[in-house]
Order: sequence, then structure tokens, then C-alpha cells
Amino acid sequence: MNIYQRKNIFRKRDDTAIYRLFFLLVLILAGVWLIRSVYQGDVKPLFLPTPTPTRFATSYTLEGDAHFTAGQLNAAITAYNEAVRVDPNNAEVWAQLSRVQTYSTALLVRREEILTRLDESIASAEKAVELNPDSSYAHAVYSFALNWKASYTPAGREQQSILTQSQQEAVRALQLDNTNTLALAFYAEVLVDQQQWNQAQQIINQALAQDSSLMDVHRVHAYVLESLGEYALAIEAYDRAIAISPNLTFLYLRAGAGYRRLAFDSPNEQVQRELFEKSLEYFAQAARINEQLGVQDPGPYLSIARTYSQMGEFFIAIRNVQKTIEFQPENPVFYGELGMLYHKNRNYETGILAFKCAIRGCTPEESCDGRGGCGRNDTPSVVEPVSLSQSTVYYFDVYASELAALSTPKVNYCDEALDIARIVETSEYISDPNIAADMVVVRNICNSLAESLNATATPQPTPTVDSTPTP
Repeated sequence: MNIYQRKNIFRKRDDTAIYRLFFLLVLILAGVWLIRSVYQGDVKPLFLPTPTPTRFATSYTLEGDAHFTAGQLNAAITAYNEAVRVDPNNAEVWAQLSRVQTYSTALLVRREEILTRLDESIASAEKAVELNPDSSYAHAVYSFALNWKASYTPAGREQQSILTQSQQEAVRALQLDNTNTLALAFYAEVLVDQQQWNQAQQIINQALAQDSSLMDVHRVHAYVLESLGEYALAIEAYDRAIAISPNLTFLYLRAGAGYRRLAFDSPNEQVQRELFEKSLEYFAQAARINEQLGVQDPGPYLSIARTYSQMGEFFIAIRNVQKTIEFQPENPVFYGELGMLYHKNRNYETGILAFKCAIRGCTPEESCDGRGGCGRNDTPSVVEPVSLSQSTVYYFDVYASELAALSTPKVNYCDEALDIARIVETSEYISDPNIAADMVVVRNICNSLAESLNATATPQPTPTVDSTPTP
């Protein structure tokens, strides 16, 4: 007999269902929290790119090296600044930054900007030496920065102190590593500035024999040769530096200046003309490189203007200075240079307007008058006055002379002329006999004009007529 097991009518209760339900509820709540956190920004989605990609200091230094080789020194400085930000304890990178900062001053014109950049360069070198006192490279670059700062310091005790410190740093670099060719080159440069020319020549020859593949070595070699009056050989040294670093425009400017000096010393007019044209080729090449790199550097155009000025072609020289003002319309030095050219071209009235912008400063409207009118590419700009220095004192000299010479009883500039003369006479530059003589002439002209005006203004006594008959 088959007996079948009786089946339950109702399903048996599953005790695990309540746990599954609780687990699902927890997942739902977690999902809601996650979605809300994403919307609020507390939780970032996966696989998003980082806001600032992480780069090593080496990457930035390689970028800086590339920019320096390309002649883009400001971009190189930016890259090296990023490198020291990422790796602030790397003495080598701080020294590299200092070297580029120092070289970049060759592309600046305003004295204030140059001194500011040199102070930054010295600070970078000091940081490098502080981080690694035994780094020969750091001490060598420190010497380099100090030496260039000394060249913009007025002659005297302060300048000599900077030069002495520069020499000490170069010597220290060589004590740490006597095979440091860069230290030898910078040491030779310091010796030239201390007028120790023979020793400088020995040191730079040693550097050339040790490693002739460095641009710095050939640049300093050219500088040593210039100090000895060997301008033709100096140009050859600059050419070798250019072959190594063909995009550094300041090398072209120095070589071009060498040709200009040779032309100035040449007694043969035909040879002189050829040398001037060779000089202009170097300056034009520097301008082309800047144009290709998108660098608005007024230096080449200012050098072209000075060359044409020496050639007596003042109109072309004026056009090139006006080009520099297109790049830096607020730079008072360019207005001073323009005033000098107007003076040489005997356009004294316009020269006064240019000098006024340089020495007293001017408004945007006056800046257009000072440059001979604003064209399509000109930007009217406020111009702050230039400071009196060795390189600008001649602006003051010629400005005062022109104001006095053009003064008449109807249009009298003597008040301004005498004020400028007082500024010059109370400065150290009055020791120059030519400047002192010009100030005497200014005072004589204005005193003579004042006497004539007083004589005209003073009423003369009316003569009385005696009616007594003469016996």
C-alpha cells in the first residue's frame, strides 16, 4: 500500500527574507547619500583629470633650457620659477634661474627695470649658495650676478665693494672645483671690470682651452678683447658665441656695436660705410629673430637708430626710435633718445616736446606730440620722468640748452631752462667740463634776456626843457 506524504497547504516562512530586505534598504540609503554628496561636491566622480597635473622640477628646468636656447628669456624665467616652486630646496635650479635672470637684463632698457631684475638674480643666487654652500656652480653664478649689478652702480666705494664680493665668489667657486669652466669665464669678466686686463686674458684663455663649447666663454672672451681694443677679434668671438646660441639677440647687438665702433675709427669713408652696413645687418638679424619669436624687444631698433645717427642719416634714425616707442610708449628713455635725434636734425621745437616727456613726464596727449604724432600703431600713454644718471644727463644738458636758445621776449623758456640747469649743477655730473660749460651758456643767455626785458620794462625819465635863453 502506497502512502503519500501529506503536503503543506501554505508555504513555509523564510526567515532570511527580512535580512535581505534590510540589506537592500541600506544600499538604497547609501546610494542616495552618494548621489547627494556628488551633487554637493563632497565626493568627486572617479577618473576625473586632476586640476593641476603634477610635474617634476626637472620637467620645468628642461622647459627653461629650451626657452633660453630659443632666445625667449622671459619664458625661461617663468619655467625656472615653476621649478623652484616645485622643488624649493634644489640649489642647482636656483642657480640656473639666477643665470637666466642676469642675462635677461641685456634685453631691458630702463635702468629701474634692470636693477630690479638684477636684485632678483642676486637673491636667487644667494638662495642657491644658502642651500648648498659647497656648490661651485652656485658660487660662480653668484659672482656673475654681482658683477653685472656692479656695472649699473655708480663708480665709488659701493661699486668696488660689489666687485670685490664678485671676485671672492668666483675664487670660491674655483676653490671648490678648479675645472669649473663657467667660473673661470665669470672670473675673467670680473677682472676686466677691475681693470686687470692681462690677468683676465690669461684666465679666459685657460677657460677656452678647457672647454670651448660654452656660449658664456666666448661671450666673455669677446668682452676681454673689447677691453683691449681688439674689436675685430671681439666680433669673431661673438660670432662663435652666436654659432652656439643663435637665438640670443644680445649677442648680435654686441657684435653689431663692434662693427659700429670699427666704422667710427676708420679714416676711409668707403670702408666706414661698409662697416656701418655690416653693423646694421647684425641689428636687423636681431630684429628678425625677435619678430619670429613674437618678442617685442626695442633693443635692435634703438641700435639701428644709433648707427644711422652716426652715419648722419637722422630721419631714418628718428623712424627707428619711433618704432621703439610703439613697443614701450611709456618709456622716457626713448623720448630722450628721440629728442637727441631731433636736436641733431635741427628740429629743436619738436625736440623740446620729446625732452619734456623724458625729463618732466607728460600726459597721453603730450606723448603723441613728443613722438612727432601718433600713428595707427601708436598708443598714447602717460610717461613718467626719467631719473638723472650717467646715461641720461645729456638729455638734461641739451634740453636746457635748447630752451635757453629758443627763448625770446615773446616766448620765454628761461624759467624752465634755469630750473633744469639747477638740477644738473647740484648733481655729481657737473664735474664734466662740457656739461659745466653748457650750463654757463644757459645762464648767460637767460641773464642777458632778463636784462633786456628789464631795460624795456623800466620807464625812462622824460628830459626837461629849460626855457631860459642861452647867452
